[in-house]
Amino acid sequence: MAHGPAQGVTRWFFTTNHKDIGTMYLWFSFSMFFIGGFFALVIRAELFEPGLQIIEPEFFNQMTTLHGLIMVFGAVMPAFVGLANWMIPIMIGAPDMALPRMNNWSFWILPFAFAILLSTLFMEGGAPNFGWTFYAPLSTTYAPPSVTFFIVAVHIMGASSIMGAINIIATILNMRAPGMTLMKMPLFVWTWLITAYLLIAVMPVLAGVVTMMLMDIHFGTSFFDAAGGGDPVLFQHVFWFFGHPEVYIMILPAFGIVSAIIPTFARKPLFGYASMVYATASIAFLSFIVWAHHMFTVGIPLAGELFFMYATMLIAVPTGVKVFNWVTTMFRGSLTFETPMLFSVAFVILFTIGGFSGLMLAIAPADFQYHDTYFVVAHFHYVLVPGAIFSITAAVYYWLPKWCGNMYNELMGKTHFWMAFIGLNLTFFPMHFVGLAGMPRRIPDYALQFADFNMISSCGAFLFGGAQLLFLFNVVRTIRSSKKATDEVWEKPTGLEWELPTPAPYHTFSTPPVIR
Repeated sequence: MAHGPAQGVTRWFFTTNHKDIGTMYLWFSFSMFFIGGFFALVIRAELFEPGLQIIEPEFFNQMTTLHGLIMVFGAVMPAFVGLANWMIPIMIGAPDMALPRMNNWSFWILPFAFAILLSTLFMEGGAPNFGWTFYAPLSTTYAPPSVTFFIVAVHIMGASSIMGAINIIATILNMRAPGMTLMKMPLFVWTWLITAYLLIAVMPVLAGVVTMMLMDIHFGTSFFDAAGGGDPVLFQHVFWFFGHPEVYIMILPAFGIVSAIIPTFARKPLFGYASMVYATASIAFLSFIVWAHHMFTVGIPLAGELFFMYATMLIAVPTGVKVFNWVTTMFRGSLTFETPMLFSVAFVILFTIGGFSGLMLAIAPADFQYHDTYFVVAHFHYVLVPGAIFSITAAVYYWLPKWCGNMYNELMGKTHFWMAFIGLNLTFFPMHFVGLAGMPRRIPDYALQFADFNMISSCGAFLFGGAQLLFLFNVVRTIRSSKKATDEVWEKPTGLEWELPTPAPYHTFSTPPVIR
């Protein structure tokens, strides 16, 4: 058996090495991030001023749909899986993932899924135009013919996610080094273990709902068609029973990343390790019983509204515990603000803003005003952009020297941070105001009184997009750099991965390490 990587293209096609597969996931998600981001810029360019400027309303709807689907399933989730592949075996002292061939397979079906999804742009009738939540009957009775390809693509993505989750659970439960007890695992490993269980629970629900759509479109059933005795609201119940845990799938690994980075740059151990684990598990459990807070306006009974309102507000408690623990870790620490720490601190502040606007949306009577306005768009982007995107970015800056053995350019990293931070807030903060004033989402035109805020949002979006080009340049420059990182990349970080030489060897542990 070869000790190093095989060379050439075959290395990447046939690899079963967790580091290679993690790298492929990260590059794939980076490319999807740029495609999804391009679609977002098309949307913001159209909304730069009132009236219809650049694109037809139909194409605008295709852009909103594909932007959401690609960012969720193509950018955020594969990036977290890539980080899991790279870091979990190293963090728990395992030689590789438990099921390496399935690992390869779960990655390689993804490019085909997204090729199918993107090919719908060139089909007769155009790409899916019904929003990333694909509500029936818009996605069944009134959908373009390309919806069938969309359903196939979603099935493939779901299969990839389930395989990845099974692999992560098998690895964490069976392959920890001797002495690596559950309560010694890094929080990134804990958050991913809980996330993987969430994935296995909800991905079959997504598969079920798209199968029901397929039946309605091609086989004469009426799950969601009221004319045939079905119920369009059933779609929303099934979709959000998947969709709400899904948004936690996109944030829990971020909690693990930030819980690794903040202690390093505060030079203090994480405050409240056990409470962080319990809070993560509580959030995961509660995510299953709040799905209908997305549906206050469909006419659920008052008792249902009250239940979902209070259950949603309950999630603020474990989330508040986590924020309190991060702030307490930083309190009176020897703080320095390298690029990973800047992204992590911004994560804590902006994610909290997103959490507060979520509490506003959880108030059932108020939600009748906020629903389907730009306030909702502002809320979930404040959760997902600083939450998922900033944490992934922080993780890349934090671990990149350990991955490739070279040090990134700190000035460029900080410039990227400030451009992204300012761009993000310019883009999404004004959306709170236009949303509260009544501007509906997913519509390419708007009334004159919203013009100024929309112009600010669009400028911010292009600034944020430009920042990501700088990020790409910095990453590529680092990989090709001659500026070697020392084994002491950061000052006294904790974790098994920092005890390895830099760069991390291709096969990490030939014998299990001793966990002290």
